[in-house]
Amino acid sequence: MAKTKRSYTPEFRADAVRLIFEQGRSVADVARNLDVPMTTLHGWMRDAKKGGPVGSRRRSPEQEEIARLRRELRNVTEERDILKKAAAYFASSRRGGTRS
Repeated sequence: MAKTKRSYTPEFRADAVRLIFEQGRSVADVARNLDVPMTTLHGWMRDAKKGGPVGSRRRSPEQEEIARLRRELRNVTEERDILKKAAAYFASSRRGGTRS
């Protein structure tokens, strides 16, 4: 089964980081209680230490372009694979059937 990417509200992220920094709870404890991966919490903590919004990493224009191109490549690859399957299906049905 494919994993779905979970999204968290900015308030949830800030509260999770606050539990660690202000209440002194361990990252493992907060991760377990909130059902959030520890690596995700570490990223939120890093963002908070830098003074930026928790959990919202800024991308450079180059990174945005790379992400856009990767999405586009994924879509084009899926379309190509579908067309290849359709062409193979129609080619095999033509060989085995009668011609009109």
